[in-house]
Amino acid sequence: MPFTVQLVSPEKVLYEGEASYVSARTIGGGDIGFEPGHAPFLAALQTWPVRVLGTDSSELKIACHGGFVQVDGAKVVILSDVAELAADIDVDRATMAKRNAEAALSNNADDVDAKAALARAVTRLEVAGA
Repeated sequence: MPFTVQLVSPEKVLYEGEASYVSARTIGGGDIGFEPGHAPFLAALQTWPVRVLGTDSSELKIACHGGFVQVDGAKVVILSDVAELAADIDVDRATMAKRNAEAALSNNADDVDAKAALARAVTRLEVAGA
């Protein structure tokens, strides 16, 4: 039996539909997957691709840049600070951002902003299939 998935960013609802599985990466907890009937759950999310497997075995990847996931067994709601579908990602811009972040980290391996920029760029490129 499928469950409802809703992914919402401040700008819009990016995805709403039925799914058989959802995975995400939580802060401090690592990767987690949800299937229908999952126990209630609430956690903060890392910058990482969210995977939604449809009831027809299709897969949707969404670049999720922080936020929260809430599960109640029949529904998964992801509230993301910033989220992007593959079609909305500018691969050239993400590639440039990745290069810039790597250059900044080569000068200062402790640069928190560069680490965050690199995580966002890598996530975007993975979701875009680049």
